[in-house]
Amino acid sequence: MLDGIKNKVAIVTGAGRGIGQGVAIRLAKEGAKLVINDRDQEPLDHTIDLIKSAGGDVVGVAASVTDDDIGDQLAKAAIERFGDIHIVVPAAGFLWDGMIHKMSNEQFDTIINVHLGGTFKVVRDTFKVMRENARLEKEKGVTVPARRIVTISSLSGFGNLGQANYSAAKAGIAGLTRTVAIEGAMFNVLANSLAFGLIDTRMTRPIESQQEFVDGAVQGIPESARNKALDEIPLHRAGTIEEAVGPIVFFCSDLATYATGALLEINGGVHIT
Repeated sequence: MLDGIKNKVAIVTGAGRGIGQGVAIRLAKEGAKLVINDRDQEPLDHTIDLIKSAGGDVVGVAASVTDDDIGDQLAKAAIERFGDIHIVVPAAGFLWDGMIHKMSNEQFDTIINVHLGGTFKVVRDTFKVMRENARLEKEKGVTVPARRIVTISSLSGFGNLGQANYSAAKAGIAGLTRTVAIEGAMFNVLANSLAFGLIDTRMTRPIESQQEFVDGAVQGIPESARNKALDEIPLHRAGTIEEAVGPIVFFCSDLATYATGALLEINGGVHIT
C-alpha cells in the first residue's frame, strides 16, 4: 500500500463510472475510508457494492454537483461518519459539445456549472474543514498531516475544437487549483491538478458505437475525430482509466508531499511534438 492513504478519509465525486469510479476503488484498496458521490443512484450503488465486497468502508451521497449545498453535504457526511477529511477528488462531469457560433447560453452555462462550479463548491466546503482541522492541530502543537485536493483538468483546457464550454471550465479548474494551493500552503493542504488527454471513457469513445446521453447531451466524439486525435498522440492510443487513476493516487499519497500547485499533463506525449 502507498503511504499516506491508509485510514485517511477521502471524498470522490463522479464515482459511479469512469475515472471517478476508478479513483474511489483504488483509494479503497489503499485503505482509505470513502465518501463517494454520483448524481445517479444506480451507478453509485454499484461502486459502493464493489468497495464493500472488497472490505472497504464507504458511504454514498446521491446528488448533483450543481446543487448549491453539494460541498456541505459531502463534508458533513465525511465528518459524521469518519470525523475528518484528508483527500478530495472532484471527478464529476460530462460533455455537451458544439461549435461556438452555435452554442447556446444553456449549453455553455451547464458545462461550466458542472465542471468548474461543481469543483469549486466541493473544494470550497471541504477546504473549510481541512483548514480548520489543521489550525486546531497547529494550536495543539501536533504535526499537521498533509491533506490533499486533486482536481481534474484536461488537455482541452488549452483549447479544443467544439468545446468552448468544456475548455473554459477545465482551464478555470487549473487556475482554481493553483489558488487553493497558495491559500492552503500554511495549513499543509496540497492542491494539484491533472490535465488528461484522450482517456478511454464514455466522454471520448466514438459516438457511433455507444448510446450514452446525459440530459439529452450526446456523450463521445465522432469516430473520425477520435481517429485523427489518436494519430496526433505520440503513443498512438487512448489512455486507460487505470492509467488516469495512477497519477491521481500519486498526488493523494506521501510520494507527493512536496508537490502543490502543479498541473500534470497525462496525454500520451501530445505536447512533445
